[in-house]
Amino acid sequence: MQLRRDDGLDGPHDRVTMRTVGRKDPATTPHRVAAGAEPSSGTASIAKALAILDVVAERGATTARELADTLGYPLPTVYRVAKAFVDAGYLVHLRASRSYALGYKVHQLGVSLHRQIGVSSAVKAQIAVLHEHAEAAGYFAVYRGADVVVVHVADCRRHPRLRPIRFGFHEGAHATAFGKIMLNGMNDDERDRYFRTHPLTPLTPFTITDRAALDRHLEFIALDGIAWEREEFLEGTTCAAIGVRDAAGLTVGSVAISAPTETIAGRERIVERALREASGEVSRYFRSGGIHRHD
Repeated sequence: MQLRRDDGLDGPHDRVTMRTVGRKDPATTPHRVAAGAEPSSGTASIAKALAILDVVAERGATTARELADTLGYPLPTVYRVAKAFVDAGYLVHLRASRSYALGYKVHQLGVSLHRQIGVSSAVKAQIAVLHEHAEAAGYFAVYRGADVVVVHVADCRRHPRLRPIRFGFHEGAHATAFGKIMLNGMNDDERDRYFRTHPLTPLTPFTITDRAALDRHLEFIALDGIAWEREEFLEGTTCAAIGVRDAAGLTVGSVAISAPTETIAGRERIVERALREASGEVSRYFRSGGIHRHD
């Protein structure tokens, strides 16, 4: 079986938006402000300026006029912010097309993020084994701050990853198996704080959007030690995850799989055994001190 491991940032052909699970295109509506609005000083100014990077990242080479129309910024504002990003290396100006594209400094940030997370070759090897034994895409996620973040994926053409899950994915914890592992490790107060900024958005007709129902579901996960997600994130797909623990017994990450629902039916015990073996091996690396929690 030929494995394809996600050891780096996805290329242009892998660019996928959350439209796959019912979200709006981030390059159109979320960043738009009132027409003629000038970015103010402080945090709002920074956020609006970064919106320009978001649009260019989503669309590729984009003209100043297109940026102005998309974001509702005055054209002089776009030119001023874009020039600052060009000077800093985060954008480049393509004179022939009179457009802006991402600069090489953005790539450097991505490389630095990969280096800081530092998924070891030993852990990658275990996710590859999980992928092969479970006959499903395999994932490794860690906890950074308040989010669960996918940092490695092992898949192949026969058992492809679940789109749009890729390196850096951290959406929909309430509807993903590895997200439920994280939520299960929180107390009520921690969950309250989490859901104040992460609403229970319905992604499919099967997504649990009632807090009381989700809490009851998490109680079963605590008893079983495994999180199952059946078509809650994407219709037609089933996922499962088991936590990874450090020497103190703290849940610091999770291993997970995803596959078409019809290929999982009847194979749950095989999948669970593969997950528990992978969880045990990866937890051993954490307990050895070779891997550290990402706070």
